[in-house]
Amino acid sequence: MKIVLDTNCLLPSIFKQSAYHWLWDAFRNRNFTLMLYNGNPFLFISPNVEKVTVFFNWNLITADPDDNKFVDCFISAGTQYIVTNDKHFNVLKEIAFPKIQVINIKTFKNIISH
Repeated sequence: MKIVLDTNCLLPSIFKQSAYHWLWDAFRNRNFTLMLYNGNPFLFISPNVEKVTVFFNWNLITADPDDNKFVDCFISAGTQYIVTNDKHFNVLKEIAFPKIQVINIKTFKNIISH
């Protein structure tokens, strides 16, 4: 399964005390492939990370334009989900095209647990 993971989920998951640490463990256990267009170089050496080239900026999120990098990565990579807890992504539910599947971290945990 290929996903785009918002930084607001990835960074907290690294710490063992975090409620999201299961996500980091799932990443290390290669339960999903993380699609990135940029980021910390140490992530790119992981076998379950794929680098994405973004050729077009859709600019679908106006409330926080920085979040558009995740949307553009999702579309360019053809992934299954954007995983985020950020409410700015809710606007994507109202957009008919391109169809973007946004789920929160709790939903993602349920998906990879089955």
